[in-house]
Amino acid sequence: MKKIFLALTTVCIFSTAVAQLNRSLKPLPGPAPSIKLGDIKSFELPNGLKVFVVENAKAPTVTYSIALDIHPALEGDAAGLAALTSELITSGTKSRSKDQLDSDIDFIGAKLSASTSGLYAFALSKQNKKLLELLADVLLNPAFKQEELDKVKKQTLSELAQEKDDPDAIASNVQKILNFGKNHPYGELTTEASLDKITLEKCTTYFQTYFRPNVAYLAVVGDVKFSDIKPLIEKALGGWIRADVPSFIPPMPPMPTKTTVAFVNKPGAVQSVINVTYPVELKPNSEDLIKTKVLNNILGGGFSSRLFMNLREKHGYTYGSYSSLTNDELIGEFSAHAKVRNAVTDSAIAEIVSELKRIRTEKVPADEVETIKSYLSGNFAISLEDPATIARFAINIERYHLPKDYYENYLRNLAAITVDDISAVAQKYIRPDNATILVVGNDEEVAKKLAVFSSDKKIEIYDNFGNVPVSVIKPAPADASPKAIIKTYIDAIGGSKKLNSVKNSTIKRTADSQYGKISMVEQKKSPNKYNMTISIGEMVVQKMIYDGNRASQSGMQGKKEISGDELKELKVEAMNTHEMYYEKLGFKLEIKGVEPVNGSDAYIIDVTSPTGKKSTEWYDITSGYKVKSSQTTTTEQGSITQSIEYLDYKDINGIKYPTFIIITGGPLPLKLELTSVDINKGIEDENFKVDL
Repeated sequence: MKKIFLALTTVCIFSTAVAQLNRSLKPLPGPAPSIKLGDIKSFELPNGLKVFVVENAKAPTVTYSIALDIHPALEGDAAGLAALTSELITSGTKSRSKDQLDSDIDFIGAKLSASTSGLYAFALSKQNKKLLELLADVLLNPAFKQEELDKVKKQTLSELAQEKDDPDAIASNVQKILNFGKNHPYGELTTEASLDKITLEKCTTYFQTYFRPNVAYLAVVGDVKFSDIKPLIEKALGGWIRADVPSFIPPMPPMPTKTTVAFVNKPGAVQSVINVTYPVELKPNSEDLIKTKVLNNILGGGFSSRLFMNLREKHGYTYGSYSSLTNDELIGEFSAHAKVRNAVTDSAIAEIVSELKRIRTEKVPADEVETIKSYLSGNFAISLEDPATIARFAINIERYHLPKDYYENYLRNLAAITVDDISAVAQKYIRPDNATILVVGNDEEVAKKLAVFSSDKKIEIYDNFGNVPVSVIKPAPADASPKAIIKTYIDAIGGSKKLNSVKNSTIKRTADSQYGKISMVEQKKSPNKYNMTISIGEMVVQKMIYDGNRASQSGMQGKKEISGDELKELKVEAMNTHEMYYEKLGFKLEIKGVEPVNGSDAYIIDVTSPTGKKSTEWYDITSGYKVKSSQTTTTEQGSITQSIEYLDYKDINGIKYPTFIIITGGPLPLKLELTSVDINKGIEDENFKVDL
């Protein structure tokens, strides 16, 4: 399996205007322009659905946006339920299969999508009646089917496998736990275990519970007339049945009282993901909202922000550093983040914290404030060209109890913001002394430098899912030996006699990926012939062949002969259950201790091949099975650590094989499923012919 990594690795325009200016004179800001959003007409159906209509004849299109005013509930051991349910909403109705629904949507050139918070539909206005019919069919007559849920689960599992080794995804997961806690809806993480708990019945119940008209807002924007659209909506959605919807208000997460450092080890990582973060109370209707937008844009909102100019332009630590200050009905969040080289992780953190403290203690110059205000004014004006923006504004006014003229006065309120206003909100919302400094990086190069940033000079270690304390390596029992551990493994998977009876084998595994179905076929023939072929669909993307003397690698990047140490490694890989021959071949094995893997203690063994290549293997103490392996490979992009997990061993003709192999750390994280094993059925030597 060590060769899988090698195989998978193959798979602003600027404009300027020149004018004659007197640059010694600073232009004065003009008065804030008056904004007219258009007449928003509204009505309410007897079932409680609130409808807002914005007539806009600038383009021959119509948009329907439904927003649900619901608070997310704790999903517990079925975390991910709301997300999977939203995927099923557009997977077919009682009168239309998924294929038929997709066909009907495509036929009129429409878009129809769903999320955990509502639905969106768009089409040319001449297709308005058909679009509304499709939207109503999805809402009133959904037909959740097991085969569609299975597809969504499979896709989600593939995404989770990819995220497992993605530093950004790891940082996002741990950040949620640290800021909100596992007992808050925003702190729940979808896992393989929680996906297994999600059933079709639970999805159906969730939809029937929360997708109700009396907690919904519908905005219609486009080339329609209110007098025409009102009866159409009444007819199409009047049958949407209202019902009581539970309102869950989770407890407020505790605010940090000091600065802590949280670290997640990512072996082999050449960069650190840094995030200075904490929860904030900032509601969508807060009087501070526009001021915080200006504040955040000054601090880390773009290419000219302070964080970007400091960490990239001044110090060259990163390609970019940014910040966000989000509002939310329940609880918002602040984050200042960057990805930097290992060697400058501590320096980058120091600069981020310095910028946070500077914006709190030093008033921002007036010209810097005015520049950002002008930028936000321009963005606001541009956003008004999108009818969906007007729809969102209409819903926000009603949902968050904003003044009716909130958006019409937006530019005036933005223009009125002063330097003192920015200073006030900076001191209120920027809290570097009450934050979590989260770092996902290489323990060997990074962690030891981070304690200085913690109030108590300690580092809290977390795993990829925010669990603490992370597994601590324990000493192995005094009587444990690598030789005995390997023998136990050989006995567990069938015994040396049974394994030696295998003269040839063909093992097939498949995996779903963003590129399509991946197939991996591995063939071996005693004493040392080997063929591994990886395909995507009908296309062979990588093939490695060893005939016992010579070896070749071919694929999308051409052919090459394998030689030197790589040939020696492949010779070992070609052997049937090569672990049986570690001692004979001169491998050096050292027990490093014991730690849990997937909830069960496993021996850790460092393995050094005769060529000097190092890897680590984990063997479950109870079952004896190999459950994990890890190897660091040097590439042009730096050192990359690939990990392989071996899950759910099953018996095939007296020999145990892992049903699933999860590969992370390479360019294409995969979950390979065992589909077939053929033993001693004969393989022609032609299959091992080296073609160079």
